[in-house]
Amino acid sequence: MWCDPTVTQQPLLDFRSDTVTKPDEAMRAAMASAEVADDGLDHDPTMRALEERVAGLLGTEAALWAPSGTMGNLIALVIQLRRGDRFLAATGSHILDNELGTAAWIAGGMPHAMDWDAGPGRMSAAAIHDIAGSEPRYDGLRTTLLCLENTHNAAGGRVLPLEAHMQLVAAARECRLRVHLDGARLWNAAIALGVAPAELAVGVDSVQVCLSKGLGAPVGSVVAGTEEFVAEARRVRKMLGGGVRQGGVMAAAGLVALDRFDELADDHANAKLLAEGLTELGWSVPAPETNIVLADVPDPRNAIKMLGRLGIQAWPMASQVRFVTHRDVSTADVKDALHRIGSAS
Repeated sequence: MWCDPTVTQQPLLDFRSDTVTKPDEAMRAAMASAEVADDGLDHDPTMRALEERVAGLLGTEAALWAPSGTMGNLIALVIQLRRGDRFLAATGSHILDNELGTAAWIAGGMPHAMDWDAGPGRMSAAAIHDIAGSEPRYDGLRTTLLCLENTHNAAGGRVLPLEAHMQLVAAARECRLRVHLDGARLWNAAIALGVAPAELAVGVDSVQVCLSKGLGAPVGSVVAGTEEFVAEARRVRKMLGGGVRQGGVMAAAGLVALDRFDELADDHANAKLLAEGLTELGWSVPAPETNIVLADVPDPRNAIKMLGRLGIQAWPMASQVRFVTHRDVSTADVKDALHRIGSAS
């Protein structure tokens, strides 16, 4: 964003996001040879295969491909909110801060940011009860939905553990709330915890997972739930302009991406290596749980410019600099980045 890579002759090292990955030859070949049909008329066969596979991984009845995670989240909110309904989400959630207000603008919901009273990126069950545990007056806000995010991007890729997930879902049920899970990086959470993705989606009404973050597909997310939910989701996707024709070309990339699920462990190891190296160089860096490294710096914009002069691309996040490891950044690249930063110190 503020990088000036022209001042260095060294190869660019891009840590801005795990969305910058490019499809490799195997993925491109799968896309080129995909069996396709008009998804709006006949349900493209490769798209169907992807949706069924994701539903199986998440333990849901059905699933639907969407062009982006933002659209997947919005589809879930449109279905599960009535105009004026309040929904709860942890402060800094993507659904609150990074989706252009569509939750309010299009879905008609009233967002309520919950403090991180149970750790980075997490609200407590007690806090949910405090807000939604009793019926409001006739003129009060009606709270109907809880939105969870796992991993929590703004908290540095923090994982919501299974026990905490179950406590929050139970609190939501006790308060008569539906639950949507923004699992854009749920795959990372599952790898970090050593559990199946379905375990981290237990009890939710809907879940969105991304194929272009970490897994390396060039485009696409999947929103999942009951068969009834997905049937309605298909209608809402069409309303939002997200219908596709020969979508198998994109779904084929998603199927290849899912084959690489276990490789996310390499990204996590590289994030740990990067965080430890930055700490040794005097940076203030909490230990990462997944593939996101947040560094506390006095002036993030100047830090980004400095990194840019070294051929390192990162991203500002509030008072921090965010580095994200991914399949297109190797262990050697991480060591190279640390060497460049150390040499410039």
